[in-house]
Amino acid sequence: MTTETNTALAERIRAFCDATWDETIVPTLTDYVRIPCKSPHFDPDWEENGYMEEAVKLIADWCQKRPIEGMTMEIHRLPGRTPVILLDCPGEGDDTVLLYGHLDKQPEMSGWEEGLGPWEPVLRGERLFGRGGADDGYAAFASLTAIEALQREGVSRSRCVVLIEACEESGSFDLPHHLEALREKIGTPSLVICLDSGCGNYDQMWSTTSLRGILTGTLKVETISEGVHSGDASGIVPSSFRILRRLLDRVEDPDTGEVRIPELHCEIPAQRVEQAKAAASALGDEVYTKFPFHPGVQPMGADPAELVLNRTWRPSVSVTGARGLPSLEDAGNVLRPETSIALSIRTGPTASSSAAAIALKDALETDPPAGAKVSFEIGQCADGWNAPEVAPWLFEAANAASQMHFERDAAYMGEGGSIPFMAMLGDEFPGAQFLITGVLGPKSNAHGPNEFLDIPTGKRLTACVSHVLAEHYTR
Repeated sequence: MTTETNTALAERIRAFCDATWDETIVPTLTDYVRIPCKSPHFDPDWEENGYMEEAVKLIADWCQKRPIEGMTMEIHRLPGRTPVILLDCPGEGDDTVLLYGHLDKQPEMSGWEEGLGPWEPVLRGERLFGRGGADDGYAAFASLTAIEALQREGVSRSRCVVLIEACEESGSFDLPHHLEALREKIGTPSLVICLDSGCGNYDQMWSTTSLRGILTGTLKVETISEGVHSGDASGIVPSSFRILRRLLDRVEDPDTGEVRIPELHCEIPAQRVEQAKAAASALGDEVYTKFPFHPGVQPMGADPAELVLNRTWRPSVSVTGARGLPSLEDAGNVLRPETSIALSIRTGPTASSSAAAIALKDALETDPPAGAKVSFEIGQCADGWNAPEVAPWLFEAANAASQMHFERDAAYMGEGGSIPFMAMLGDEFPGAQFLITGVLGPKSNAHGPNEFLDIPTGKRLTACVSHVLAEHYTR
């Protein structure tokens, strides 16, 4: 094909993707945002409440209406487990491409701006606010639109299997059971495309090179069997809060935030260091200015490249919840009997999360200060992922797609979050190539208040996926 022909084809594909987003995807995503289909970890009664089923039906109904030749759809169910949607789109040749997303959501979270809310979709300009649109409700729509765009233009592609799960935000603990049952139907993909990741900006396509692992748990400290008058007991009874604070110092440096447990770390490959420098060069101060800092608050370092590595390859500790602390309005002069906190710890991409969990539990429970009763109950535990070396054809295809639809080269960077499915697939299909990308850019705030989907980025990324699918077939 001539360059002019390639450009004209890309423009037609982009026009179709844009129109499909405007005419059907955005309206359907708007309805999807309204459904509080929280992941099973946050809604143990998900099956009884029916929101998950409502979201599955909404997405499945849209998918069934797409005129993709030979496409079959199955809502795969296992007793007591969240369902998955499996779409099989026949293609040419013997290869298979697996496209992945999820439809379960994080809980509401407080702090939404006036006029915004998790289950009330609001369109402001070209951004759709509400929980789940960007993380990751758009994935099924974008995947099928990319496939349909090629069909309309008569462009060959390999067989495509689209897998949409409903347990990702809980660590994908249901997914291995579905994968085992669907092993023969899925086959052995040579390319995996995941649309559940982030982008450093909205100006180019970003490919995720690594994901950190995750380790969660509840740390509980008890000193007395019931609350007592603080004036009577303080100075004699050790504070559970003070002891908890000392225990956290075993895990991270209180001044720098550096994690002190070696098992949570991993070696950072030289290539990833260079990619972090390149990403930092492209983003500049936006590496940290994308976050809503209060005036005067400084990031955890001055070098943007080191901040990128902090976020993507080094472990970190977050306290995400607490129990035993009354509200400020109910805080009496009482020395409380116990303090519990929820910990969310990100581990290095190639660290063993199970070994990290054992080391963390040992560090917190061994020889407790003042002989306090200390327990750490391990919750979610999932390994991170480091992408295999990118094949030349995929590197070129991603760069060409980004140039066509963003007018800038593709960029590469690790992500600080976790997608447990990627580690599963990496182990299951060691010969596969991976394109991990997404629309979660600056201030999109997945999991937090004011989450939004940047619609123009979704449109461009959909067209990019079309290009990569076409190049995969001809590689």
